[in-house]
Amino acid sequence: MALVLASNSPRRQDLLNQVGCTYKIVPSDYTEDNFSDVDPIQLAVQHAVGKAEDVAKEYIGDIVIGADTIVVYQGKIFGKPKDQDDARRMLSELSGKRHKVITGVAVVQTSKVLSDYAVTDVQLRKLSTEEIERYIATGEPLDKAGAYGIQEKGALLVECIDGCYSNVVGLPLTVLYRLLSKVGVHLL
Repeated sequence: MALVLASNSPRRQDLLNQVGCTYKIVPSDYTEDNFSDVDPIQLAVQHAVGKAEDVAKEYIGDIVIGADTIVVYQGKIFGKPKDQDDARRMLSELSGKRHKVITGVAVVQTSKVLSDYAVTDVQLRKLSTEEIERYIATGEPLDKAGAYGIQEKGALLVECIDGCYSNVVGLPLTVLYRLLSKVGVHLL
């Protein structure tokens, strides 16, 4: 029995490494649909389960971890930007605003599916047009929900957070810990 991360995210890998996990990386082919008319929490969990189940079909008996992070502001979902213009739009809209970062987490072992989520409130400071342009030029925003990453230069955009830091990075470790414990994997 092995742990399998259904993601190529270097941030999720860093978080798993931080807590001493040994795991395989097998990216999922699951297609996310951020435009469905579902509650954002349900959507993040649905995506996490979809990713984990997709990989679990090939890794029978192993424990597969899936996760999906979305940013929500005024009921609108901000996934990963399509391009620099989309990143510019997202950062301009989130500038000076408090929003939610939601990560759904799933642990799948054969037919057993466990899932949960975390929600963290994040306040971005008011950003100038020049700051947004300089940040976009780093390339960081293009592979991150909401077009920013709190663990890199994007930390300079964040005024404060209320909730789980690792959730904002992309994998709420305490949620994952509880789910893995239920399938007999104890990280402590």
